[in-house]
Amino acid sequence: MIALLDAPSAAEPAAGPPPSVTTGRVLVLGIGNVLMGDEGVGVHAVRWLEAQAPVPGVRLLDGGTGGVNLLTEFEGVKAIIMVDATRDGCAAGTVQYHYRRHGGFGRILPELGAHDFGLKDLFAAAALTGNLPEVHLYTVAVETIRPMCTALSPEVVAALPKVVRLARSLAGRLAAA
Repeated sequence: MIALLDAPSAAEPAAGPPPSVTTGRVLVLGIGNVLMGDEGVGVHAVRWLEAQAPVPGVRLLDGGTGGVNLLTEFEGVKAIIMVDATRDGCAAGTVQYHYRRHGGFGRILPELGAHDFGLKDLFAAAALTGNLPEVHLYTVAVETIRPMCTALSPEVVAALPKVVRLARSLAGRLAAA
């Protein structure tokens, strides 16, 4: 019975996303938990990008709080652009850019989000497998994490257009290079 449930019907396309979705030299990865208010800003940014015209060579991914489970997403990727929340003491809505050729964000961003430990593990695993692309990180400062809240604060909502514009522009430049 299970095999029948898992098998695609004649009307369904083959399992898996279409090739245009899985290819891309540049991966824009939104990180965060949308059920914790501002902590989900990275996922909200990717959703905004999905509503725009696609950029050739760029793949968008809602990484949620996937941590090490995202390792396979790095295969064949030249560069990753991550968008994530941070509690770094800056005013809510402050957008900052960080770059690391070989990961190592844990030292410069001690308080990314609730999933920070998973990201450190992800980068460590990618480095061990020799599959760590260059990493570009845009952070949006948040002040309060609100469990069981899907709304963003006004300050973080105001930062979304800027972080989306910056991530999209960088993705286009990296994909074209």
